[in-house]
Formats: sequence, structure tokens, C-alpha cells
Amino acid sequence: MNVLGIETTCDETAAAIVAPGEGDGRGVIRANEVLSQIAEHAAYGGVVPEIAARAHVEVLDRLIARALDTAGLRLSDLDGIAVAAGPGLIGGVLVGLVSAKTLSLVARKPLIAVNHLEAHALTARLTDGLAFPYLLLLASGGHTQLVAVKGVGDYVRLGTTIDDAIGEAFDKVAKLLGLGYPGGPEVERMAESGDPERFALPRPMLGRPSADFSLSGLKTALRIEAERIAPLAERDVADLCASFQAAVVDVVVDRVRVALRAFGGIAGHPTALVAAGGVAANGAIRRALAAQAGEAGLAFVAPPLNLCGDNGAMIAWAGIERLRLGLVDDITAPARARWPFAEAPAA
Repeated sequence: MNVLGIETTCDETAAAIVAPGEGDGRGVIRANEVLSQIAEHAAYGGVVPEIAARAHVEVLDRLIARALDTAGLRLSDLDGIAVAAGPGLIGGVLVGLVSAKTLSLVARKPLIAVNHLEAHALTARLTDGLAFPYLLLLASGGHTQLVAVKGVGDYVRLGTTIDDAIGEAFDKVAKLLGLGYPGGPEVERMAESGDPERFALPRPMLGRPSADFSLSGLKTALRIEAERIAPLAERDVADLCASFQAAVVDVVVDRVRVALRAFGGIAGHPTALVAAGGVAANGAIRRALAAQAGEAGLAFVAPPLNLCGDNGAMIAWAGIERLRLGLVDDITAPARARWPFAEAPAA
């Protein structure tokens, strides 16, 4: 089985071909083409939806052709065409979805409309062959959720953010401090040389019985500290970044601890603690979660860095997971700007 995965939900255009592995449950990535649009959006300090959609139009067909060539396949050799149908910037989502529908009709191959968030949730099975159920921290620029992953299409949301996502908070702090775009890696880079104890920033929601997050108050506290000591020297910026990152790590560890306590009543004993999404590339967060998983007697699984951000391989793998269960779509599959993939537990 070979499935093409197409990803155009934000500012990466991606196409990949993935096949199931043999024996250990992992997938085999036969091609994985990703073209970032960072340069196009850097001048604006964030993603401009119209620019993103136009960039997808210009390069997607070439990336698909390159992925097929790398895998040594023709369109007729595919067993399915998977595409991220949301959530995301609707213009970009439409580019990928229309392309996938066209290829599906021309090649007479099954179409699988994939929830982009579900693809992140299943990446641990692509890379590690992980068995269900597991606890997932899904953290990116637009989403922060703690989810009990019980099976394909079976997800229970244990906690979410009530304001900013973790990645969004990192990006806003970077902009406030005059750092480059994308902001998350810049904050992490500056934090490496900073003093995480210089500024006593709050840890929002710490100790609360629910596993929800809140980052807006932390972001505001950092802004107040920055204004208090302005103008900022490079050392000040590094210390602010380190203090902010340390606060986020403490919050993440506490929220995951609460979710782990709730997990047993929802899904039984987890096989692992999993991190996915762009924020999973943050080294400090990865190290803290690995230590926390060890204390809980669990494995810690996070994708390699090149699969933390948006990519076609995760879309193709989610397509394989759904295709195995006969979960295919037709030409009427809609593009969705919003598409929740996990429900809160039943009362």
C-alpha cells in the first residue's frame, strides 16, 4: 500500500508518499517533500493567508511530481490520496483539497480527507509503531490540547487552552522582544544563554484540577517586566526568554500530570506519553516531558524534528490508518477552517 499525502493548511506546502512497514507497525516514508514559506512571511511577522494560498498554488504540483519520482512510483501505482482538509487557513486548505480531488478522479483512487490534528496525533504510530491508548500533548502555533488517543477516530480531550496556544505565546513573546520570525525557535535560542530565575513570572493554572492551559497572563507578565527595564540589552532579552520558557515548561509538566491522573478513568493505562506538533521540537519541553514520562514509568515518544512541523508524511500515514478501516471520502468532502478532532469526556 502506497498513499500520497498532501498538506497545505498553513505556511508549508508538502507532499509525501508513505507505505506500511512490516512487523513492527511503523510506516515507511518513501518520499517527503516540504517547502517552507518562512521567507515570504518574515517581513510581516506572521503568516499572511493570501500569500500562503498563492504560494501553495505555485509549487504543489511540482512537489507531488517530485515525491512520486523520489518514490519511483506513478500516479496509477498509488492506493490512495490523502489530503489535509482542515483545520487551517481556508485558502490554503482549498488548494490542497481541490488538487487531491482532481488526482483522485483522474487516477480513480480513494480520497481520504484527513483532519490535520488527527495526523499529528497518529504520527507516533508512523515513527514508533506505538500501540493505543496513549496520552498526547498536541502543541503548535494554533492548538494546545491534552488528548487520550484511544484509537483511530477515537479521541477524548482531557485539557485545552482557554486563550493562547503555546506556540502562539512563544511567537507573541518573540515579536514583543524584537526577535525574528518564526518566533518559537528564536525564543528557545535566546533562552539557552539566559538566566531562567531572573524574572519571577507566573505559572498560570498550576495546581488546578482540570488539565486546561492559560498562557495570556504569562505573556502579559513578561511584557510588564520588559517595559519595566526598557531599553532592553541582549542579556535582558536572553533572561526574559529563559524565564518565559521555564514558566511554560513548569506549566506543561503540571498540566500533563493532571491529565495522566485522569487518563486511567477514560482509557485505561497509557502505553506512552507523546508530544506532537511544532512545539514538540522545543528541546526544553522535550527533556521535561521525557523526565516526567520516566517518573511515571512510561515511554516518551516525540517525532524527529523534521516531522514535528506540518508535513505530508503524517497526512499520508493518517490516510493509511483510515484506509485500512474503510474510512474513505467522496468528491463532496468539504474544506474546513475549524475542525475539532477530540471531544471532551462525557459528563
